[in-house]
Amino acid sequence: MPTVNVTDSDFDMQVIKNNLPVLVDFWAAWCQPCKQTEPVLEEISEEYKDKIVIAKVNVDENSQIPAKYAVMSIPTVILFKGGQEVSRQTGFSGKENYEELIKKGTIVPSEVEGGDI
Repeated sequence: MPTVNVTDSDFDMQVIKNNLPVLVDFWAAWCQPCKQTEPVLEEISEEYKDKIVIAKVNVDENSQIPAKYAVMSIPTVILFKGGQEVSRQTGFSGKENYEELIKKGTIVPSEVEGGDI
């Protein structure tokens, strides 16, 4: 499943009300670490397709949602499950750390590989 762009106006529908866990990337076009994050999240999106949604919020174009979730620096990645924040990471630190963030968010590896979440 490709990443989806989310705005202040559709955040609740795309993230909070989603039946799947949603990993939200808060980013900006001028942010160099954000540019490093993008291909890693695209790869995770392919590997975890049908198990997790990767969403992107441009903080320069959408200010309400980053403020609501106290996003103070970018990139910040927040995992939502069942409409609630379950884990968060600020800064770019590689694919393994994003996968660990997902696992901390109550997704166990056996579920990702073949079962239901």
